[in-house]
This record gives sequence, C-alpha cells and structure tokens, in this order.
Amino acid sequence: MIVLINPNSTASMTDAMAEVAERAAPGANVVAWTSHGGPPAIQGPEDGEASIPPLLDLVAKATADGARAIIIGCSDDTGLAEAAEQAECPVIGIGQAGYHLAAMAGPRFSVVTTLDVSVPILEANIKAYGLGAALGRVRASGVPVLELETDRAAATSRVLDEAGRAAAEDKVQTVVLGCAGMAHIPDAVPAGFKPRLIDGVAAATRIAAALQ
Repeated sequence: MIVLINPNSTASMTDAMAEVAERAAPGANVVAWTSHGGPPAIQGPEDGEASIPPLLDLVAKATADGARAIIIGCSDDTGLAEAAEQAECPVIGIGQAGYHLAAMAGPRFSVVTTLDVSVPILEANIKAYGLGAALGRVRASGVPVLELETDRAAATSRVLDEAGRAAAEDKVQTVVLGCAGMAHIPDAVPAGFKPRLIDGVAAATRIAAALQ
C-alpha cells in the first residue's frame, strides 16, 4: 500500500491527486488521505510549519497500517525530513521526485509554482537535494493554490503561459509544476506545447511503486 498524504485540508485537492496517482501506477494500491488539521492551502513557511504536526500524525497512522511507501503531497516537501525520520518505509516528497526526474531529463530545468512566497522554499529544497546547478529558475505564476481548484481553466492557462516563458527565457526544455494542485495540468497541455512538463504527484507515485 502507498499512502499519499495531502498536508492541507482541501479534500478536493486530495481527490485530484489520487486520480493522477492511480493513473500513474495502475494496480499500485494507492490510498489518499487529507490532513484535516492542516491549513486549507500551504503558501509560505507559516502554513508549512502549521501543517507538520497533523501531517506527522498521519505518517504514524500510515506506518501502523503497514504502508510500504508514503508520499507527501505538497511541492514544498513540507515535513519531509521529519516524516522520513519517523516512518519505517520510504517517504517521498512530490517536489523531491519532480526535481530529480527533471534533472535526469536534461541538463537544466525550471519550476513554475504558485506565489512569490513559495519561491525561496523551493529554491532551498532544490539546493539541499544537490540539484542547484541544474536549476534555471523557480518562477511564480501568481496563481494562488486554491484558484487551481476554484478557477481551474484560468489558473491552468496562466501556469502554461509561465511555463512557456520559462522555456524561452531560462533556455530549459523541462519545467516542473511546483504545486500539488497543478497535477491535472499535463492532461490539459495543447498539442505541440513545449517545454516538457513534469508533475511531482505522478513522478512520486511511480518512484514509490518501484520501491515497494
């Protein structure tokens, strides 16, 4: 069993991630949980800190239930270090998975996230993973997390516009989608769109399935 934990309390985002995960690794027995004690969205360090205690409660439950792998469904990789220390199975962050896959896809990649407040968090994580030299830029699309749920079409268009600018300005062929709420976007890409998009939910699920 793979347990995908959404550290925020927006259940519709959990459902969207679960759908992507099931398609990414058919038959992998993915269950998705919402952290109802977390904030509605994780936007910046204060939300991240607030989300960690209830997240770790769910990590403990997943361990007790016999999870073979745990996925943290936030591109900030919120609580990842603490969860990995606590769990008895591999714990994978969707940001972590997306960046590593992007680094294998080519020499450099960029990231498109939600708001400016998330940029330094993602930059620090990428450097901590040893991938700083491969990073073109972390770019904010100006789309709040919950707008990816409430105004999906417009939010998707803005993220794709920013990804196109990343390809042109950062000279990259791969862009990581830097929010769990963007997991649906690869399915919305028009024919011929460049750059390559990597969604961390799908990436993390495939890695988790390989590690079971």
